[in-house]
Amino acid sequence: MKLAPEDITRLLLALALLLSAAHALGYVFTRLGQPRVIGEILGGLVLGPTGLGAIFPGLAASIFPPGGPVPVVLDATYQLGLLLLMFSAGAEIRAAFHQGERRTVTSVTIAGTVLPLLLGAGLFSFWRPEGIRGPAATEMSFLLVFAVAVAVTSIPVISRIMFDLGVLETSFARIVLTVAVVEDVILYVLLAIALGLASHAPDALHGLPALVRLEPSGVAAVVYHVGATLGFLALSLAAGPWLYRRALKFRYNVLKRGSAIAFQLVFMFVAVVAAVFLGVVALFGAFVAGIVVASSSAKGAARAREDIKSFSFAFFIPVYFGIVGLRLDLIREFDLLFFAGFFGFACAVKWASVYLGARLAGEGRAASTNLAFALNARGGPGIVLASVALDARIISEPFYSTLVLLAILTSLLAGAWLERVVRSGGCLRQERGAAA
Repeated sequence: MKLAPEDITRLLLALALLLSAAHALGYVFTRLGQPRVIGEILGGLVLGPTGLGAIFPGLAASIFPPGGPVPVVLDATYQLGLLLLMFSAGAEIRAAFHQGERRTVTSVTIAGTVLPLLLGAGLFSFWRPEGIRGPAATEMSFLLVFAVAVAVTSIPVISRIMFDLGVLETSFARIVLTVAVVEDVILYVLLAIALGLASHAPDALHGLPALVRLEPSGVAAVVYHVGATLGFLALSLAAGPWLYRRALKFRYNVLKRGSAIAFQLVFMFVAVVAAVFLGVVALFGAFVAGIVVASSSAKGAARAREDIKSFSFAFFIPVYFGIVGLRLDLIREFDLLFFAGFFGFACAVKWASVYLGARLAGEGRAASTNLAFALNARGGPGIVLASVALDARIISEPFYSTLVLLAILTSLLAGAWLERVVRSGGCLRQERGAAA
């Protein structure tokens, strides 16, 4: 598809507006002590059907046309942004906790992950509102997405909040980030399985599932996608770091010698291709690649990771979150009653589960309350869940809007609560684990 001059002009204008709105509102939100990602999404919201499209629909349609080469290129940029976001998230998974915090981490992880998943699945078994499922949703794929939406927690958002508050080196932060790391790995595995189980036409299958002529749905598909996802994760974590370090030291690795950044990007692309061949969703391949790449402490490799992260968060990732906001249509594709019910249920279940886990581990009421607010922030992972489930046609536009707003509001609530505690001179958690 060849781009005409007017298409190039429209594309560059669209990217310039998305990038400007995302960074501008992201900066405003950081100055207000709120997560940057919220401002980036609102930047896209202002340019989308909820903002510019509602006031000047003709102008919005000319800048962001529904068809032609411009949305194709924007979608490619969006997909690259998602892959780089997942790669960066995987590279940041290295939380360490002290011996005295192990009991709290274990209890909060089990209670704060398993209970929301089970209660989310239980709610779905008897509450099935009309219009929230997408055309490709199977019973199991939608159930997993629904349950994960109740249980998900954000690493980037909560870590940024605690960094801004100056508490990132405390025992409270170590517990929160360690629990969030474990939760994210579990929930991304479940999301990868859900995407693999989405309904596909037999001729739409590719890679190994097509070679073995796997039926798109049924027990065999469930077994295959669970096994493929867990097998890919286990094999990557077992052999990936060793292979990556050997490749770094390989004398004839001219790609790495030419550009360490290019080498890491190629490594991520190869991991994504391998995942897709196995029938595992692409974002999970990028996530695992980030974990593997972060296993090397070599100076050049660490610098390359930071360079990739810097440019990704300057261009691709803000555009990704901007397009997330651009897709939101809160005028025509939003069910207020469903949102209120799901928001209340998801927050109550997650909050109560984390609080219970903390109390069972011997934490005081104040520390347990603080942990419950912090781990209720859905942030980036909640938004990724919404966007990829919508792309896979597992969920509908109204459910997508609900999940994005859930991620935004819970992140704002977590930031406001923790800031109130810290600014008032309170202790988030006593370092020795006594009642706080």
